[in-house]
Amino acid sequence: MRALALARRIMEFDKQAFALVTAKKEDGTMSSTTTLPDLMQRLKNRHEVAEGTMAFHFEKPPGWTFKPGQFMDVTLINPTETDAEGNSRSFSIASAPYENSLMITTRMRDTAFKRVLKMMPLESTVKIEGPSGDLTLHDDASRPAVLLAGGIGITPFRSIVLQAAKDKLTHRIYLFYSNRRPEDAPFLKELESLEYENPKFELIATMTEMAKSQRPWSGETEMISQEMLAKYLKGVEAAIYYIAGPPEMVKGLKATLTHSGINESDIRAEEFDGY
Repeated sequence: MRALALARRIMEFDKQAFALVTAKKEDGTMSSTTTLPDLMQRLKNRHEVAEGTMAFHFEKPPGWTFKPGQFMDVTLINPTETDAEGNSRSFSIASAPYENSLMITTRMRDTAFKRVLKMMPLESTVKIEGPSGDLTLHDDASRPAVLLAGGIGITPFRSIVLQAAKDKLTHRIYLFYSNRRPEDAPFLKELESLEYENPKFELIATMTEMAKSQRPWSGETEMISQEMLAKYLKGVEAAIYYIAGPPEMVKGLKATLTHSGINESDIRAEEFDGY
């Protein structure tokens, strides 16, 4: 899904934000080079938000706007190491637009990119490009939103639900959030607190490997399924469904929804591959 969004990025920029330069190649055909504005932003803070998961806060460019649920590209500048995947990655913007920084959140796998990101000094600069993506909340508040998140797939949904609460949107929002253990669940306490702040928001969190946890848990312990959705969505009609998480989870939940009669046009999804 992100690959498609990245391919459409040119169409999402204001025409006045970049210059289109054409040049004649030696074979006589015309080539074009698109020059986009480079935004060099400083790393202001980083901290752990779950076991093996870190949040990174970058300064927000003046006047730079995005919609909750969108993502941006982050490029390391002269990194101390690199690998075949290169120096750029796409990350959902986990912060809400009203917050003062741009936050990305990622599982800290042992890759060159993430080692550099973890160790680079605060105030180091990276290049950001975007925003991109259309995993954004629909406008029609009469239609409920059902968000299905697996693990780090929570990042675009954090932005969506925090901004919805801030703006006092009247959308009814149900967030199903699946992790192996509470220790692995970024922003869990924050989302639990949000239920008390926004009466239109309901969190259904589930932990599927509690035998490996050291924390108490009284919530759901099964994977998100048609039965779980039916249990918590009684009487919910005409909902729009959003899915974000590992590819297999996304594919499985899309199949579950379509098999239960949900129209594909009412399902929006984004796969989170590890890198």
